[in-house]
Amino acid sequence: MVDTLGHLGMALLWLAPTWYFVDHRPTAALTVAGGVWFGLVPDVDLLLSRWFDGVHHHGVVHTVLAVTILAAVLGPVVGLAFKRLGERTGWVSERASEQATAIGVLAVWIAGLSHLFADVLSAPDVSTRIEPLWPVVTGPLVTVDVLWYQSWLATWGLFVLGVTVNILAWYWRRRNTAPAG
Repeated sequence: MVDTLGHLGMALLWLAPTWYFVDHRPTAALTVAGGVWFGLVPDVDLLLSRWFDGVHHHGVVHTVLAVTILAAVLGPVVGLAFKRLGERTGWVSERASEQATAIGVLAVWIAGLSHLFADVLSAPDVSTRIEPLWPVVTGPLVTVDVLWYQSWLATWGLFVLGVTVNILAWYWRRRNTAPAG
């Protein structure tokens, strides 16, 4: 498990293709900036474990099933907020406003899945292994211990990489959508 900034960096990396698929730069920026925070959602189990017996870190909340359910519940709310913000500010294209629910669900889902991926890369050395495909596959997947648990370098490296990729994508989008002349 990388630290919070590492999970945000991984979410930024996973959300970066938004710049390619969304044809309106402010909409893409808002989708990435709003969605990145959901890369922290699986760690809600750290709070839940204080209140409920049987809930532990890297447990059921760290599964594709839980992330999908959370995206189905939270995504429409995010989409509604996205749509309302777009109506008030003009930051959301008309097309994206019509598809706000789908954009909200995808932003929450992709960012949540990025968290699971980061934990698969980093959790096995010290922390509990995650079972991302539970209940379909029980037991941990084959994990690749690439990132040292709470590594300063991995955490900051992922964050800086995620920010850099999105800045480059923003400039790329700007260059490819600028009027000819």
